[in-house]
Amino acid sequence: MKKTWWKEAVVYQIYTRSFKDTSGDGIGDLNGVTEKLNYLQSLGVDILWLCPMYKSPNVDNGYDVSDYREIMAEMGTMQDFDNMLAEIHSRGMKLILDLVLNHTSDQHPWFHESKSSKDNPKRDWYIWRDKPTNWESIFGGPAWTFDPKTNQYYLHLYTKNQVDLNWENPEVRRELYDMIIWWIEKGVDGFRVDAINHLKKDLTDMPNPEGKNYVPAWRKMTNVEGIQDFLKELRDETFAKYDVVTVGEANSIRAHELAEWISEDEGKFNMIFSLEAHENWNQDLDADHNVMTIKKILDRWQRSAQGIAWNSLYLENHDRPRTVSTWGDDRNYWRESATALACMYFFMQGTPFIYQGQEIGMTNVPFDDIKKYRDIETKNFYRYKRMQGVPHEELMEAIKKVSRDNARTPMQWHDGTNAGFTVGKPWIDLNPNYNWLNVEAQTVDDRSILSFYKKMIVLRKSRECLLYGSTKLAETDCPDVYAYIREYENTRILVVSHLDSDGCHWSLREKGQLLLANYTEFMEQKLQPYEARVYLLE
Repeated sequence: MKKTWWKEAVVYQIYTRSFKDTSGDGIGDLNGVTEKLNYLQSLGVDILWLCPMYKSPNVDNGYDVSDYREIMAEMGTMQDFDNMLAEIHSRGMKLILDLVLNHTSDQHPWFHESKSSKDNPKRDWYIWRDKPTNWESIFGGPAWTFDPKTNQYYLHLYTKNQVDLNWENPEVRRELYDMIIWWIEKGVDGFRVDAINHLKKDLTDMPNPEGKNYVPAWRKMTNVEGIQDFLKELRDETFAKYDVVTVGEANSIRAHELAEWISEDEGKFNMIFSLEAHENWNQDLDADHNVMTIKKILDRWQRSAQGIAWNSLYLENHDRPRTVSTWGDDRNYWRESATALACMYFFMQGTPFIYQGQEIGMTNVPFDDIKKYRDIETKNFYRYKRMQGVPHEELMEAIKKVSRDNARTPMQWHDGTNAGFTVGKPWIDLNPNYNWLNVEAQTVDDRSILSFYKKMIVLRKSRECLLYGSTKLAETDCPDVYAYIREYENTRILVVSHLDSDGCHWSLREKGQLLLANYTEFMEQKLQPYEARVYLLE
């Protein structure tokens, strides 16, 4: 296994819109990121991942790009970006950008040309058809929109304002490659590549035995045969020419498929994000069932990657609800469950990612009014389900659990006005618990979640075993305990995370030196609710 800088790094994801506003318009900006670099450096992270800051009408908060080489007006200027990048590099940190290659905004000049006439040279830069397929878009409703001017339909896997590029057209690919190289030459250190397993499409109808208006079409729009040819060319024409790190968002990929995606011999990316573990955690089941399921999935990824590839490790991102509110217990064991979950994922083999606010245990939001939500996916879900007759109360109960806005409320810096995020009106309401759950309060508390994250980062970087060691599940006789041993050369480290609110009978089977724990008092033969420990085994 080759050693390299991005394998030894810790990544911090910034949802710029909600991180820190310096202009007073209620929207986070690039200067806000620059202002908080000392905080990020003190946390101990090495790489910052910035969500889209390209020019955009913001139908999907920047994932609808209207100009890849310009900065979104609300977030600042290119000079602000250049200054931020220089400040990041001056601190020894690196920056990776979100890269949206599957689609552009319908406001992009390319699409304006494409829809102007059937004879326009850019007509074939997007996907047009006389007759649409019966696909449902990922955000609900039809995946095709009719354009009356040219009497054809265009494809959009997400909203009608996010128009899918035609990757079959070599001119499109060349234009995107030139843009990627432009950003690398500017100094960025890598990319998280959005929705990358959708580039190839099988443009045929789905079976529709129930006679639905639109049918979910994952098999037609995800990992279609031939996509690896696109990804190989993308890698060879751009990333492979530079010392950058790449992470592909490929939600449907499973462990047995990882070789062609991320192996060191033939992989197209350095890492990928998969949703398998998150898709299989069921909030309606008990901890025993969930932990056993997650153990099997994550262990399969660890074993499949060992010696040939590298895992991305994450609990949260901008598309998932807060883990302490879903996998943990944010009412009775908020600190304990946030730190136990952190310990569980952070020390596996791979590069750990921290999503903003995760390091202080930010929780889901208690919004009861659909008008408080800003996420286009959430609003579409509500609208289409109401049209189908689903009661408002039932929908709101589901939305409070799964909405992406749970992760998008402003960062909670202190207990003052708007949690220190802005002096203006925030673009989305804050979580009301910021009066006690915030960075300032946890900075001075040695037992805080923030302090625990800092200790984890120091420990991971101080032990090569926690970087490059193999990972093997350890038996504890407790189904709700996730335990594994990292082994490297002559060093063995045991990581134990109890992921339930009930006590669990357990004792250390070998002699070991305690390196980290989220409790200060221990029971000899028992793990307490959401207790986590890390031992150096003798």
